[in-house]
Amino acid sequence: MSESSTTPPPMSWRYCGNQIKLWRTHAGVSREDLAKEAGYVVESLRSMEAGRRRPSRHLLDIADQMCGAKGILAAGEEYLKPEKYPSFAEDYMRYEAEAVVVNWYENQLIPGLLQTEETARTIINARWPPLDDETVEARVAARLERQLVLKTQTKAFNFLIEETVLRRPLSTEEAHIRQLRHLLSAGEPRNVTVQVIPSKGVHPGLEGPFILLDSPEHERLAYEEGQAMGLLHSDRDKVHLLSQRHEMILRQALTPEESARFINTLVEDQ
Repeated sequence: MSESSTTPPPMSWRYCGNQIKLWRTHAGVSREDLAKEAGYVVESLRSMEAGRRRPSRHLLDIADQMCGAKGILAAGEEYLKPEKYPSFAEDYMRYEAEAVVVNWYENQLIPGLLQTEETARTIINARWPPLDDETVEARVAARLERQLVLKTQTKAFNFLIEETVLRRPLSTEEAHIRQLRHLLSAGEPRNVTVQVIPSKGVHPGLEGPFILLDSPEHERLAYEEGQAMGLLHSDRDKVHLLSQRHEMILRQALTPEESARFINTLVEDQ
């Protein structure tokens, strides 16, 4: 799941930052004095008060003491824990957890549900603008937590992955091999299918990845994600179009058995 510089800061950042500014002003504490006491440059404090940057626990504690807030500002830390997912992906995450069938086509990265911790960390660390360490850890943990859904035997997961994705190491060769082996083991349960799309010819999926979700109520949704946003489609025409594209891509896929042999060959060739 992607992160965008155009995504607005969380409301909790803006609220806590504004509370710091209001308490500071009411107590007659200058921005310069608070910044000096907390060990921040003035511009960093300004960004926190404006909600552009997440107010730190340290700043909340110092501001609470200097402004005589009696624990009110410090209590805001509970609401500033890093978000598990980008805000635009939250609806998708809810439907993914509830879906009984997930059909995922990917031509950019290993699907999030199949990533090793190494792969997830590498991808999340590459976000721009950079995420702070606490947010990175929260995002990695959330991605691994999502993968527990694969163990639900009454849910089906079908992954179509372009060959080029499997041939592209994101960091070290050793980490890449571990990721490929993880794909082999992930595809062993009867409710999980991993299929490779050979990198030759053209098909409708080349324009970008997408996911189809079938709900317990037999409703189908489609999800697309780009650089700056994620779109969850319920419109029947759009969902039908992406479903047709999925069927056409599937025609070019190796069988699950052929795919496993292909991935195993990539491991042996490293």
